[in-house]
Amino acid sequence: MINMNSQYRSTYEELAKQIPFEPEICLVLGSGLGEFAERVETVKSISTSSLPNYPKSTVQGHQGFLHFSKYANKKLLIVQGRIHFYEGYRISQCVLPVFLASKLNCKSILLTNAAGVVNTNFQPGDLMLATSFNSINIKKELSELIGITSIEQKNKFLDFPSKKLNDIIRKAALEEKIHLQEGVYWYNKGPAYETKAEIQMISKFGGDAVGMSTVHEAFYASSLGLDVASISCITNFAAGLSPNKLSHQEVMETAEIVKKDFEKLVKKSIELM
Repeated sequence: MINMNSQYRSTYEELAKQIPFEPEICLVLGSGLGEFAERVETVKSISTSSLPNYPKSTVQGHQGFLHFSKYANKKLLIVQGRIHFYEGYRISQCVLPVFLASKLNCKSILLTNAAGVVNTNFQPGDLMLATSFNSINIKKELSELIGITSIEQKNKFLDFPSKKLNDIIRKAALEEKIHLQEGVYWYNKGPAYETKAEIQMISKFGGDAVGMSTVHEAFYASSLGLDVASISCITNFAAGLSPNKLSHQEVMETAEIVKKDFEKLVKKSIELM
């Protein structure tokens, strides 16, 4: 069992020395969505490499900064550089940004990600609000978080995504005239993309989009008492749904196309929080 307070005391203590304020809302930026951090007022940026025991993100599009920013009179912690399980880290390391957000007294967390299409009614370039998550592929690893949350836990029962936050995001999409899909986000460990057979299985089990992040972060954040919501940028067709070979470059290119709607949706959601 891992005690996050003990394991990452030096990380938190070093971060606490540098922060300009305690944030209210944490925003975790997914692949290709890191540019959002430049679209709001940045009060201070802290390189995660300056924090002891903070894992280094090795994926293109994940820069490795914690930005303390302001928008619409809200104080934000923007995580630019996600830590993925497939990079060789433990789940407890992957949820470190969530732990730090909680220690800094964030009340809400908005998790964003790039995801592949499973639901054939969706198209690359769509934005999807997660109405539920599937964690079958990470059940064993989530058991590690059970030990963590038994020490940190504020809620006995998990409740994610937050109905309150999802309603806010729906209202934001309506006000900004953004077409917002809704569906189930299915987790895959990675780093390999899913096979055609696996996508067929995910579809039969009710998955609408698939990606390699978010679920463990949502699980842990909810256990710590944070309101949790997730928005996926649908960046590519999953295996078997497109003649094109799957690539991270395609993910980045589609995220570039949809970034204006993504920015408008997130900004309006923050305004309404």
